Amino acid sequence: MLPSGRENSLLVVDIGNTTVTCAVFQQDAVIDMFGFSTDILAEPDRLSEAFHPLAGANPAVRDAVLCSVVPAVSESVRDYLAGSLGGEVLQVSSGMKLPFSLRYESPSSFGVDRIALCAAGRKLFPRQALIALDVGTAITIDVLGAEGVYLGGFIMPGLDLMAGALHERTAQLPLVSIHQPAELLGRSTVTCIRNGIFWGCIAQLDGLFVRISRELQEQGEGEPAMMVTGGNATAVAGLLAARPQLVEHAVAKGACYLYELNASRQ
Repeated sequence: MLPSGRENSLLVVDIGNTTVTCAVFQQDAVIDMFGFSTDILAEPDRLSEAFHPLAGANPAVRDAVLCSVVPAVSESVRDYLAGSLGGEVLQVSSGMKLPFSLRYESPSSFGVDRIALCAAGRKLFPRQALIALDVGTAITIDVLGAEGVYLGGFIMPGLDLMAGALHERTAQLPLVSIHQPAELLGRSTVTCIRNGIFWGCIAQLDGLFVRISRELQEQGEGEPAMMVTGGNATAVAGLLAARPQLVEHAVAKGACYLYELNASRQ
């Protein structure tokens, strides 16, 4: 829940490489949500247009937390929200009070979306080791120990990035949209690309989950919880052998939790 005594709603702005997701929280519940293309934020004079849905539908919003993986637009968005909402605007960073111990070679380079995801996972599974998967523009896997220590992770190209790379780095392969194929084997160039990327990703994730789980148990961490989120999460969640728990908008929920831990007026 939000800090005690606060009746206002909280706006969470999750700026990804492709899309921006805005979620309005009342306590722990999402009561409204809207989104738009990240490209809009490159034009400061369009910020009021982008955040227009807040004007009439959510008059109780005063405070906000920003989780942005696009540094070029972060400052302008933060300043706009501070001016238009009139409350406290926090920005997710490794310097915040975190609900886990971030042991990373360069904490400031650890993606804020991954920070928020780990925070969400720690709140959901507070006494269990965790494998957190985010299937978006990039695919990330982050691993926490049962005591909340960050143990490491992976960063890989997402489904659409893989398709784009094949198209851009070859002379004849077309750009293919990626979704779950009806069959395992492709019988055309398009279906061979789609099936190769999609089923290859599933097999890769299955294999990594097995290896990570084995290593965690060898280290005495026990059987880990597993969660998945991200724009392509619904496409892969039910096909993974590990059956991770699908958590929609986990990054936004994690950012909301970080606001709870760091807001100045508590």
